[in-house]
Amino acid sequence: MTTEDGRQIVRCYSQDGEDRVDLDVSALALPEALHASLTAALVLRTTPGKGLTSVETMNKAYRALVNFTRYLTGLDVVPQSASELTPDHFDGFYKHRKAGGIRTASNELADLRLVLILARGLNDALAGRLAGALPARPEGEPAHSYSRTELKRIAQAARTMLRTAEKRIRSNRELLEKFRAGEIEVSRDADLRRRLQILDHLDRVGDVPRRMRNTAGLMQNAPETWVTSRGKVREVVGWLYLTPEEIAAAAVLFGVMTGQNPEPIVKMTAAHHRADGGVGPGTAIVGLRKPRRQSRAYMDLALSEVPDWISIPDQPDQMATRDILHTPFGLYVLVHELTVRARQLAGGNRLLVTYMASGGGPGTPKGRGWRPMRTDGALISRLGRDWNLPSDETDKEGNPLPLRPLRLETLRMTYIELHQKPVAHTRRTATRYLVRNRGNINEYRTVVAQALTAEVATARARSKITTMTAEQVAHAQENVDEVAAEMGLEPAVLKRMIAGELDTVLGACTDNNNGSYTPGEPCRASFLLCLGCECARALPRHLPVQVAVHDRLAERREQMGPLEWAERFAGPHAQLADLLDQADEAAVEDVRKAAGPDEHKLADRLLNRELDIR
Repeated sequence: MTTEDGRQIVRCYSQDGEDRVDLDVSALALPEALHASLTAALVLRTTPGKGLTSVETMNKAYRALVNFTRYLTGLDVVPQSASELTPDHFDGFYKHRKAGGIRTASNELADLRLVLILARGLNDALAGRLAGALPARPEGEPAHSYSRTELKRIAQAARTMLRTAEKRIRSNRELLEKFRAGEIEVSRDADLRRRLQILDHLDRVGDVPRRMRNTAGLMQNAPETWVTSRGKVREVVGWLYLTPEEIAAAAVLFGVMTGQNPEPIVKMTAAHHRADGGVGPGTAIVGLRKPRRQSRAYMDLALSEVPDWISIPDQPDQMATRDILHTPFGLYVLVHELTVRARQLAGGNRLLVTYMASGGGPGTPKGRGWRPMRTDGALISRLGRDWNLPSDETDKEGNPLPLRPLRLETLRMTYIELHQKPVAHTRRTATRYLVRNRGNINEYRTVVAQALTAEVATARARSKITTMTAEQVAHAQENVDEVAAEMGLEPAVLKRMIAGELDTVLGACTDNNNGSYTPGEPCRASFLLCLGCECARALPRHLPVQVAVHDRLAERREQMGPLEWAERFAGPHAQLADLLDQADEAAVEDVRKAAGPDEHKLADRLLNRELDIR
């Protein structure tokens, strides 16, 4: 389409329809025929269904085309049409960008290819080259997450900013309500009268009082001088509304406590479902959208009233009971309340909305006004620079170095590392995050070691499974009543146990209705927990499966994340190791060699939770 000033633009919308960007194809200073072909290709590339779901990805395709255009126009012979483009032009563009020190040259080339393959009139040589392999992308620098102490500093800075904002906004709204109710006499206080006039205008109009003013021959709707004497417009608007920096702080805190991707956080909606029904611990279900998930893009996020153990203070007992900013639910409810009027002024249903005194990025209105928070991360980066938080690293003199740039992506990586679980992606993708991260390996090892020690200590502190040797079993078969009395069992129970009628997996159960885990009712606990139950008995015939499960647990240690293995299997592995130590070493090795497919299949089914009651 053509704008009023004569520019040709390609207007694109994000997949959710909330963002818009105008790509100025007038900047493609090419011969007419080539310009028409590449513009048509760009239009096709940015149409729905071509894989570009956000304005950021559309901008990448456009920038790659602009840079390719500049490269072509700098050649001695400029191609006049798409048919004159050659493989040398395509490969030469990559060499040119790489020689210029552009680290993303390979990415640009990939974006350019996806545009060019949609252009009409290409010759066979270039079409064949576009179908071929691209240069290998260089490995990027290892990513670095924040340490746990750095994360707490970030969370504390965000909470401090939001607490200050809450106090300011609540006090000003209370003042305005009293004024409107006639409870405040302002006739003798000119300053208070002006302040209340501004507050009333802000609430009704969503802007400060203004008047037309002639500035250098231009008529401008400028704020009243008695407004600007009280601060900048953005500061005065902040009397009743969250400022852009405070909205960014809310996004940061959501990142700290949920580990979600930047776009779902920034585009979080005010629409939600209270799963708790308004009773008990609060839980709000919020719909999120992650475009890269394609058919699984839409997902629900449960924001609960449970503090995240990573970011709470070192001394939780010092945390105020009314401090709602330590739970995702509390944060959501507070931001939802403080942005109600702003959302009405901005329109739409986005949670994070604010007043911008000027500017406007791609796809947003120019100038001042109410608008949702942008997804480009610039506001959060600026917030990090303003906070100027120290990192854990120090210089040669021992002074702390500044914290790495504040980014939601890095907060997400930190969350995944510290929690060792996937967030809105597969476990394999989570593993790639952890492999890329080179940020706090020593701290991670410490966490794993602590978890391992705690789980092993807990497992060994439980009741240990009672074992019976082959001699004891033979003696019991001949003297049931005597042995049953010694073991505190009914003779009938001992007979059934010796006969194999009470077998579970790793032992036999002498009382299914009065175990440690579900006393007074049939036991529903996993068979792994038999290792710490006083009702369990291990007989010689159970040794093959015990050895198989022990070895399978050792194998899984190499296949899983260290922290996950420590939390799930360190305890049972230690219990089985203690149990095997009680048996004859030669017998254990003989059993290990003689174990057949039945024992291994049973061990796999146990560890895959196929035998659990769900």
